[in-house]
Amino acid sequence: MLSLAKLTEPDREKVLALSVDDSQLKYVGTTEEILSELPSSCIAHVIKFGEEVVGFFLLDFNYSDSYEFACDKPCIGLRGYLIDARQQGKGHGVQAVKLLPDYVKSQFPDVCKIYLTVNCKNPIAKMCYEKAGFVDGGELYLGGAAGPQHIMSLNLK
Repeated sequence: MLSLAKLTEPDREKVLALSVDDSQLKYVGTTEEILSELPSSCIAHVIKFGEEVVGFFLLDFNYSDSYEFACDKPCIGLRGYLIDARQQGKGHGVQAVKLLPDYVKSQFPDVCKIYLTVNCKNPIAKMCYEKAGFVDGGELYLGGAAGPQHIMSLNLK
């Protein structure tokens, strides 16, 4: 059974052992890079299959301060989302994103919307988010290091 939880110290080493396919590094980076550059506005979370850590993501509570398209407040941004390369193709990515709305509502009840950007060259990730209910608003974010990104969101209220 898949579950989401805040990153705890005992899971930190498991998160650092996660890897992404080389083709995905330009979109998400390594967990070591993400954790070493973790802004204070972000809370790290794990995706577990049973007791095994199979993925990782950040919830950014200052997302609207960095991205003007995130104008619905209070909102958060989903960042650094990854499923371990050895766990891909098992449906964990879509299933975890489908768990996200109820998880966010239970942990952060004031949040009304989740935003994310996904690179235009990463259609598999975009499809994952769409299967979980995220909507592409039709606009692009052009400030990404790896090129243009679709702006997607999910209403929680």
